[in-house]
Amino acid sequence: MAYKDGPMTEAMYYILLSLLRPNHGYQLMQSVNEVSDGRIKMGPGTLYGILSRMEKNALIVLIEKESTKKTYKLTKEGRKALNKEFDRLNAMVEDTVRELEGGK
Repeated sequence: MAYKDGPMTEAMYYILLSLLRPNHGYQLMQSVNEVSDGRIKMGPGTLYGILSRMEKNALIVLIEKESTKKTYKLTKEGRKALNKEFDRLNAMVEDTVRELEGGK
């Protein structure tokens, strides 16, 4: 699931969105649930697998480690990726609205 300028999974998008402010594991799972209005419920295995890949892809960085608590934040590249994905999703919504209104 390496991100290379392709579409993100929903889980990736919401993790990046939730990392607009530095967050740690448990808090991040709650934040994803809240930000997604309950549509995304993520367990620790899924979360830490995605975080690991995002860290390898330089989208996020570990900024603090206390015992088992790891706090992450977005990198500049991560913010760019989030903005690019937002623009892609927004364009899809605009295309859909246009077609639903009769293809104007």
